[in-house]
Amino acid sequence: MRVIGLMSGTSYDAIDAAAADLHLDGADLTLRPLGMVSGVYEPGLRAALGAALPPAATTLAEVCRLDTLVGQAFAAAAVRAQRELCDGRAELIASHGQTVFHWTDDGEVRGTLQIGQPAWIAEATGLPVVSDFRPRDIAAGGQGAPLVSLVDLLWLRGRPGAPVALNLGGIANLTAPDGTAFDTGPAGALIDAAVRRSTGRDFDAEGALAARGTVREPLLRRLLDEPYYARPAPKTTGKELFHEGYLLAALADFASSAHGDAAPSDEDVIATLTRLTARTVADAVRSLSATGSSRGAGSPPVTEVIVSGGGTRNPVLMAMLREELRGVPLRLSDGLGLPAAAKEAYAFAVLGFLTVHGLAGTDPRSTSARHARVLGSLTPGRSGFPVIRAGARQPVRLVLR
Repeated sequence: MRVIGLMSGTSYDAIDAAAADLHLDGADLTLRPLGMVSGVYEPGLRAALGAALPPAATTLAEVCRLDTLVGQAFAAAAVRAQRELCDGRAELIASHGQTVFHWTDDGEVRGTLQIGQPAWIAEATGLPVVSDFRPRDIAAGGQGAPLVSLVDLLWLRGRPGAPVALNLGGIANLTAPDGTAFDTGPAGALIDAAVRRSTGRDFDAEGALAARGTVREPLLRRLLDEPYYARPAPKTTGKELFHEGYLLAALADFASSAHGDAAPSDEDVIATLTRLTARTVADAVRSLSATGSSRGAGSPPVTEVIVSGGGTRNPVLMAMLREELRGVPLRLSDGLGLPAAAKEAYAFAVLGFLTVHGLAGTDPRSTSARHARVLGSLTPGRSGFPVIRAGARQPVRLVLR
């Protein structure tokens, strides 16, 4: 089956569309990547999204408007992928949509909202669409994230040692071989907020601003006091916590207690936030093999970290990660056959494929759900709903061709 996966992450900077040929072969799910196309949100739409995201207030009218406009933007990405990557032969679209709120209450996830009305995608492409992946896991008692963990587990199974998969988007998340998976904290979320505040640009291209700054250790210690980092897995977070207002409050608190220390420059703040991402990711990796961690005593030490996501394009962040990981090899997912920039879009193509085969898209060890569940809602294409291929066997490995 030829499937297009659509993804826009917590940075809401672009829509990625990745196409893959997928088929089941006994215990193996085989994936042949066909490529990715990516396009940025139109500036007005991106600004409207940013203005509606927490902690900002919004209205149901604006949510309705954004649901339509984001759906139309996703539809355009799907049409482009069908034309440029699939020779018009895709059979299914799997759309993650755009997360606008992930409702957590004292560590428990109670709901989630992804917008990008799938009817626009189905109408533009004529293909059935699987969407709204996260709510079913939450209804089953799970965190609804990170959903790519099942794909990571299938993909890394059989690799020697104890490899960990890491994704660096707006938020960083990781998956360990035993199924432990969680959000470690911000990846680009706070860095991007600081860059927008100081320059008006969306991100620190090539890590240039961080490279000009100096990590301010007192500020770093203040940021590391955030209680989220000390919470045990499973846990999930987002821009509901790590947003510009959070950063401004932290900077104001630091300034009031700095006892005469010079105020950090904008570049110093960005360098410190970059180190914060590297430190919290590395601390989370180390916790996986620590006595009494969520994996339990006696877990083997992590042997490599395989990284993907937009953060891989920041060389300063990657260099800091290598320093913080203290000799644990850091490898790009490209070297194992999944392009770092496209891995999440491919992952949702896999999840959509599993759905139309009646197969679970979660591992309860990763999300803490009571049971594995088939994910998503189906929107029919011109020929109706896809045929659910009942009786398929749950795969245990993802094989790249």
